[in-house]
Amino acid sequence: MGHVVNHPKTYRLLQQRLDRQVTGAPDAPALQQILRLLFRPEEAALASAIPTGFMALPKLARKVGMAPDALDAMITTMAERGLVFDAEHEGQRYVALAPVVIGFFEFTFMRVRPDAPMQELSALFEQYMFQNEDFARAVFAGNTQIGRSLVREEALPADDHTEVLDWERASTIVKHARAHAVSLCACRHHAEHQEHACDRPQRTCLTLGGAAETLARRGIAERISGSEAMAILEQSKEAGLAQTGDNVQRNVSYICNCCGCCCGMMSAIRRFELTNAIVTSNYIANIDPARCTGCSKCVKACPVGALKLVTGEQNGKRRGWVVRDEKLCLGCGVCYSQCSKGALTLQKRAQRVLPPETTFERVVTMAVERGKLGDLLLTTSKA
Repeated sequence: MGHVVNHPKTYRLLQQRLDRQVTGAPDAPALQQILRLLFRPEEAALASAIPTGFMALPKLARKVGMAPDALDAMITTMAERGLVFDAEHEGQRYVALAPVVIGFFEFTFMRVRPDAPMQELSALFEQYMFQNEDFARAVFAGNTQIGRSLVREEALPADDHTEVLDWERASTIVKHARAHAVSLCACRHHAEHQEHACDRPQRTCLTLGGAAETLARRGIAERISGSEAMAILEQSKEAGLAQTGDNVQRNVSYICNCCGCCCGMMSAIRRFELTNAIVTSNYIANIDPARCTGCSKCVKACPVGALKLVTGEQNGKRRGWVVRDEKLCLGCGVCYSQCSKGALTLQKRAQRVLPPETTFERVVTMAVERGKLGDLLLTTSKA
């Protein structure tokens, strides 16, 4: 890989490789700058040859013409910086290229990075991810998304508790995970560098199972106990954060605790009207106008602006009450805890939402919806 000299072409090839992943990476000057700051030229050339699916290291070494030991060392440094995924199975090491999201954006901001130009990177990611509609539409095209809203169990009617499945319960997902890790919320940490972060806690991003083991091993996240993870979940709820989880039923790999002001997924909903950027829960907010006093606490709490205050005549009196936008409501239940009048409840959606069973099923479905199945099969078949 030492012969790499044509840097602009090297980074263009990397961008094109990233754009073939299911969440995409449309070209833009900000992205080119991000890639130059994160990837050394020889790393960019190597990354352009790494598939989406995991490839055994010896096979990758033959593909790129590197000595296995030298490649192993290079992959380690890239994995520590969150540029690639690496894993071991039956004594064999495998590697896959990390996408922009969920990938090297999160892995850059999930921890303090004195080794990286964080201020410059945060400004570039702000341009590329949060102000670039092309990127947002590439990531959230189709109906199947990366994340789904997890309903607050305490907000559910008592007679519904027995019908809520394990994959719908954040508490059950956390309790049953074989490993737990925590990191900074990448979105709020990024926003802090741009001086517009909210005052919500940052040490709230929960990684679970094999993902927790991998990120903890690489120093991207901190290994914690199951009870510590549960405590963080409860603290996040108290702080008014919404729970957004991996959009699968089995082996959920993360639970984000999101705020509407900093979260990238929620920003896409609010800024670009991509109402399906987060898959809803199986519940939806319901407001009784007769009980609602129009205090607007729930309106302020809603992370995606699904509630608004209206005024009008009711029983001969002019008053205000809250109404819900069905297209926007995630069914997260954050609003429920703000209502002391019993005017706001959660009710079942008319049509049940069923996430993909596994990560493989989700990725394939996303690829089909985004017209990238051929790219996925091509890179996977070479692994």
